[in-house]
Amino acid sequence: MTAAPTTHVTHGFGPVWNDRSRVLILGSIPSPSSREAGFYYMFPRNRFWPVLAALFDQPVPDNLADRAEFALKHRIALWDVIQECDIHGASDASITNVVPTDIASLLDHAPIGTIFTTGRKAGQLYRRYCLPSLQEKGHRMTMINLPSTSPANAAMSLADLVKAYQPIRKALDEAEPRKPNNHIDYGK
Repeated sequence: MTAAPTTHVTHGFGPVWNDRSRVLILGSIPSPSSREAGFYYMFPRNRFWPVLAALFDQPVPDNLADRAEFALKHRIALWDVIQECDIHGASDASITNVVPTDIASLLDHAPIGTIFTTGRKAGQLYRRYCLPSLQEKGHRMTMINLPSTSPANAAMSLADLVKAYQPIRKALDEAEPRKPNNHIDYGK
């Protein structure tokens, strides 16, 4: 049996953030649906936006503009660990030939206090490709690995995901950027 063919993909759009952003949520790389739409977590069955909406007791934002406004209103920055890579479809397990995003360039300008990664693979890629560079540049903030909101993570219900994503609310409620070097892994 031969391995499924991979495609070289480039992220295709930049981070969402402003000078009020206090947390940064990083996925691995946008899915084909998200790359096509030019925005984060756009696959219809991905539960990212329903989870965030539940965290803030608000309706699920249903279009790109509303989603960007929702993130910024709640002081959330969005980006991904990978700028480009080889991947089969949306399978994080197939990712090779990684070129990481320059997260430090965002952290130099936004008052981010905590970084969250969505899914085990995003957390692994962050630690391998981004963390050494960030530490070298003096960025030492908490990173918390959350479970994936992908439909591939069918073992977790929406309620389970909302509970697992509570650290985002906690970090935002604390409001001030912090610089410890802690890593917590809740990923599945």
